[in-house]
Amino acid sequence: MQIDKLRGKQLDQLFDAILTLEDREECYRFFDDIATMNEIQSLAQRLQVAKMLDEGRTYTAIAEESSASSTTISRVKRCLAYGTDGYSMVLDRLKEKE
Repeated sequence: MQIDKLRGKQLDQLFDAILTLEDREECYRFFDDIATMNEIQSLAQRLQVAKMLDEGRTYTAIAEESSASSTTISRVKRCLAYGTDGYSMVLDRLKEKE
């Protein structure tokens, strides 16, 4: 499983730190310190692409609305189809909150 390749003490520490964040404002503050604006925007874009794919949107519509490249859209689609269900888990939880 690919996720096992990620596991390690440093990444555990990062995830533990993220899990301590209590609200959106704390997330903004932490991610502003730990990542560049481009890195944060790339992560946000991938989640947006996943949501749009989940909604059945076309590559063309996704590219136009999100400015994501076809490579990014394909990669996210592959993760949705063959990944570890991380996107699906989060998207389902976000739907429940709506």
